[in-house]
Amino acid sequence: MTTPRPSAARPRRPTMIDVAREADVSLKTVSRVVNGVTTVDPELTERVLAAVARLGFRRNNMARDLRSRSTSATVGLLIEDLANPFYAGIAAAAAQCALEHDTLLITASSEEDAARERSLLLRMCEQRVDGLLVVPAGSTADHAYLRAEIELGTPAVFLDRPPTNLRADTVLIDNRAGARAAIEHLVARGHERIGVLSDWLSIHPMAERLSAAEDALERAEVAYRPDLIRYGLHTLQDTEAAVEKMLAAPQPPTALFALNNRITLGALGVLNRLRQDVAVIGFDDFETAGLMARPLTVVSYDAPAIGRIGAELLFKRIAGDRSRPRTVVLPTTLVERGTSGGPSES
Repeated sequence: MTTPRPSAARPRRPTMIDVAREADVSLKTVSRVVNGVTTVDPELTERVLAAVARLGFRRNNMARDLRSRSTSATVGLLIEDLANPFYAGIAAAAAQCALEHDTLLITASSEEDAARERSLLLRMCEQRVDGLLVVPAGSTADHAYLRAEIELGTPAVFLDRPPTNLRADTVLIDNRAGARAAIEHLVARGHERIGVLSDWLSIHPMAERLSAAEDALERAEVAYRPDLIRYGLHTLQDTEAAVEKMLAAPQPPTALFALNNRITLGALGVLNRLRQDVAVIGFDDFETAGLMARPLTVVSYDAPAIGRIGAELLFKRIAGDRSRPRTVVLPTTLVERGTSGGPSES
C-alpha cells in the first residue's frame, strides 16, 4: 500500500465557520457561545463546545479586542541587530516597560535595510499593533509612508536616529558632545596621529560622530590626515583590515577612536594580535569593557534609557497624548577603564 505524502500546505487554524459546520449550527450561534452568551439553548451550546474541543478552536482575542476597545495590547519594536548588546539593552528596557503596561512587545531586525524596514513596519501595522518603536535603517529610509498609519491612530517613536520626512517623538544620544570629548581627551594626552574608525555614514549617529571628531581635531589644530579616517566599516573584518593598513603605514596612528562598540572590538582584536601599544577610545560602553587586556576608555551613556524613555513616550501617545512631537537627547560621559596612554607608550 502506498503511503500518502504529507500535504505541503501550512496547517490552518480552525475558524468559527469551521465550528459552525462541525456542530451543524449557524455562525451566529457559535459566536454567541464562544463569547459567553448564556441565553443560547443548552443543547446547541453543548454541540458547539463539543465541536470546539474536537477542532481545537481558539478564540481570536486580537479580533475581539479590536472590536471592544480598538487596541491589540501589542507594540512593535524594530531595531538594527538584536545580537548587538546596544540594541539588546534597548529591547530589554522597552520590553519591561511594555510588561508594566500589560502589553506584548514584538521585536524584529531591519539589518540596516530600508526596504526590509518598511516591509516589517507595515506588517506590524497590519497586525494592528498599538504603536511602533523604530530604530531607522540608515538615512536612505523615507518614513513618510508611516504618516497615514500615525494619523489613523498608530503612534511611532524613533530611537537612536531621527526619522526622515516625518515628525515624531525621538530619543537620541548626544553624539557630537561624546565625540568631541573623546578627541579632546586624546589631544590632551599628546596624541596628534589619531585614527578615526566609522561605520556607514548613511547611519545618522556615525555621520554626527565623525563630523564632530573632525571638528574637534581642527579646533585642536591637529593636521588633517585623510589616511587616518576610515568609514564604511560595518563588520569586524572591515575594521580589522582598516586597522592593519593604518598600522602598516610609515606614520601609524598613536591612538584610535572607534565610533561604535563593534568597531572597538575589531580594533582591539588587531592591536592585541599584533601587540601594538596604541591608545583606544570607543564610542558605546559594553559589559566586558572593564575586562579588556589593555586599557580602554569609552564614551558611555544609558543605553537602556533609550528604550525605556521611548516606550514611555509611546504609551503616553497610545493613552491619548496629542501634544507636539518631542525630542529627548541623552547625555554622554567619558569613562576611563584604565589609562589610555600617551604617544611615548605607543
